Amino acid sequence: MLGLSRKDFLTLLFVLLLVAAAPIFLNPFPEGSKFAQFNAGYPDLMQRFVIFGIFAIGYNILFGLTGYLSFGHAAFLGAGSYAGVWMLKLLTINVIPAILVSTLVAGIFSLLIGYISLRRSGIYFSILTLAFAQMSFALAASVLTPITGGETGLQTALNDPRILDGASVGGNIPAPSLFGLQMGYSWKVAVGDWLWTFNVGYYLCAFVLLIAFYISIRIFRSPFGMMLKAVKSNNQRLSYTGISPRPYTLAAFVISGMYAGLAGGLMVSMDPLAGAERMQWTASGEVVLMTILGGVGTLIGPVLGAGLIKYFENIFSKINENLLEQWFAFMPEGLGDFIVTIIYPFVGKGWHLTLGLMFMLVVIFMPGGLIGGLSGIYKRVFRRRSTAQ
Repeated sequence: MLGLSRKDFLTLLFVLLLVAAAPIFLNPFPEGSKFAQFNAGYPDLMQRFVIFGIFAIGYNILFGLTGYLSFGHAAFLGAGSYAGVWMLKLLTINVIPAILVSTLVAGIFSLLIGYISLRRSGIYFSILTLAFAQMSFALAASVLTPITGGETGLQTALNDPRILDGASVGGNIPAPSLFGLQMGYSWKVAVGDWLWTFNVGYYLCAFVLLIAFYISIRIFRSPFGMMLKAVKSNNQRLSYTGISPRPYTLAAFVISGMYAGLAGGLMVSMDPLAGAERMQWTASGEVVLMTILGGVGTLIGPVLGAGLIKYFENIFSKINENLLEQWFAFMPEGLGDFIVTIIYPFVGKGWHLTLGLMFMLVVIFMPGGLIGGLSGIYKRVFRRRSTAQ
């Protein structure tokens, strides 16, 4: 179905159900409960889950299939963001042109950088992409201030021309919309003590994620994908057969860059602001962590890795000492204070410590990432049941 095998179609269906029901299962605790802090079913965070999932899917096409480790993909995320904001300023507040142009601009930018960087491989390739990303960050932060807004960033304004919409003469700055339906429009459903929020912008991002995920499956299962896997397996041996791997790696690099630009376009479609910080090396390192944590070369792994990291960043980082004291107030005073003292360094501002420990455990005990580890556990359990029978 849809040109996919049964297994791949079920994977796509699982992702569909996952993103469709996210506002419900990401709010497992009733409003007002002491554990409501762990709820993540609000639009802004769900949009981040999906957008960075797209970013990680694209990165996995390069890193997971070819083995080329890029530390410069944040440059394409930033380039797509700037292009998207300019479309919202100059053309129309409708997000469709912004998303399309963001993807196209990132593709052209990645073609230029990939053409140069792919002359080298291994650590030299990684350093080249990092250098290009840092140069892009420096240009965006200072040199190209009239285009990028410098350190303050680029955003829409009331007096933007917006050729297709007509310039605004008063009122508030127009919000990004999809054919008149604002991205920030939400409706809430209350069931008992649970409150679920459904957002237009989130479901647009979710729809794009499904398309991006479907394309990645087709790439993974195509002859082109098999060539990329051959590059990862033994690049030199492939060259000895008379096949040049460079056109394939360059194509993978450009496709991956376009995914990053698509993510950047979706970011500004939800919040029309682009800053140079999106091009910093830390943003590139983040997508590397997402891919490795979820499972390099797996289909759904990068999506789960992106969701996990963004959950830690937005939920665990907000847990403070007072909240911990409320949770453990039922314990004897000395014991409760001791537990709070032990846990506090791993939450709040110390959430990176928890993420680092988790990453270490995954790399040591689950070299294939979360998906590889769960798959191994499933096979062991299934094998034991088969043996017992």
